[in-house]
Amino acid sequence: MSSSSSVLSRRSMLQLAGLAAAAPLGSLAASGTALAQSTTPKPLPLKIGVASYSLRKFPRDKAIAALKQLNVKYVTIKDVHLARTDSPEQIRTARKEFEDAGIAIMGGGTLTWKTADEVAMRKDFEYAKAAGMPLVVCSPAPDTLDLLEKMVKEFDIKAAIHNHGTEDPWWPAPSDVLKKIDTRDPRMGVCMDIGHATRAGADVVKAVAAAGPRLLDLHIKDLTDGTNKDSQVEVGRGILPVVGVFKELVRTRFAGHVSLEYEIKADDPVPGMMESLSYMRGVAAALA
Repeated sequence: MSSSSSVLSRRSMLQLAGLAAAAPLGSLAASGTALAQSTTPKPLPLKIGVASYSLRKFPRDKAIAALKQLNVKYVTIKDVHLARTDSPEQIRTARKEFEDAGIAIMGGGTLTWKTADEVAMRKDFEYAKAAGMPLVVCSPAPDTLDLLEKMVKEFDIKAAIHNHGTEDPWWPAPSDVLKKIDTRDPRMGVCMDIGHATRAGADVVKAVAAAGPRLLDLHIKDLTDGTNKDSQVEVGRGILPVVGVFKELVRTRFAGHVSLEYEIKADDPVPGMMESLSYMRGVAAALA
């Protein structure tokens, strides 16, 4: 466990999150005593949810069922669960399935644009609009940023550029995004993946502070080796400073989606996702 995580033990976090499975997400009390005694639990200070890529082996109906089982109220949708090639009517119908399950769509992606093809990018933004996505997580080539800014302004949909670590030729770390969008529309920002950012050498707690209002979305995972993407484990079992990141998010009043991106055990992800979400909710409850 990292030094920042040692402030709040894993056992304490899981104990604090013990009522998370039974209580509505977003309504936990601030301490173990309050959890036991309060009849009006205190809301979590962060919107904790899931990137649906975590459930990529599941069709949409089973993915939604898993999200309900996990008591998830927020999701960022991968197109495997809501196809970009579907008609607008089909997209709206799929959107309603999430909404009817009580799950708020916080965004979608990752969408990649290698060239400044306005027809293709416009189609993706029309998809996002039909799906009710207030934000797209994206990986645009640097020379597409002018076009991306045009789409952001026209559709009033935020664009959160995702950093993908050392193998990403465009956006290894959040700082690489911030340098390129510094003077652009404020609806353009960063989707910070704390695992990839760590592998790119970023101090992810400082990166949250540095991004400020440009931090639009966040992907949470954990690693046992800060240089190896294949060392992913359940959140709280690795070395990443999850507690420190959450503290900084609370301090800066982050209003975006804190989404678990669970990329391991794809055929049976729910147990590991439950453990990870319980830890995340416990940390947030302790900071409430």
